[in-house]
Amino acid sequence: MLISDPCVVSLTWTLADAQDTTLDELSDPVAFFYGGDDLLPKLEEALAGQAVGFKCELHLEPEHGFGDYDPQLVCFEARSLFPEHLEQGMQFDGLPEGAVTKDMPPALIYTVTEIYPEHVVLDGNHPLAGMALNLTVTVRAVRAATDDEVAAKSVDEGAVSLLSPVPTSRQLH
Repeated sequence: MLISDPCVVSLTWTLADAQDTTLDELSDPVAFFYGGDDLLPKLEEALAGQAVGFKCELHLEPEHGFGDYDPQLVCFEARSLFPEHLEQGMQFDGLPEGAVTKDMPPALIYTVTEIYPEHVVLDGNHPLAGMALNLTVTVRAVRAATDDEVAAKSVDEGAVSLLSPVPTSRQLH
């Protein structure tokens, strides 16, 4: 089966920064909905019409990956609004209950970037925003999408993917 809208593709990949430092490597295939919101547009473009075994290498500038870094998506919230056990790198779906920052987009996933005794620094940018990326992808399987997948325009395997244009809404640890 050739990759066309709508279908499900299973991929493995290596994602590296512009200096070829590996950021993410997936050796077990993960399924994505092709023709929806699961994959970056440039990756979908490269996969169009391809079949199992296809391998490609893409260079993605920020505008084709996760966008430019926006310093206005960084805010400070009181340490008391967070769980006692809090670590740098933890992520939260939206701002915490009682947040004083009101002009931030509520549907973002915020990453804890710094922890101080009185406040926490949150960053609403995608962790790869502002980065040029090198992506090597191999197609491991292609299948027809189910009716539910077509309706959702997504495959939900319970994992957030670094290849998704926008992180899914869930709390991560």
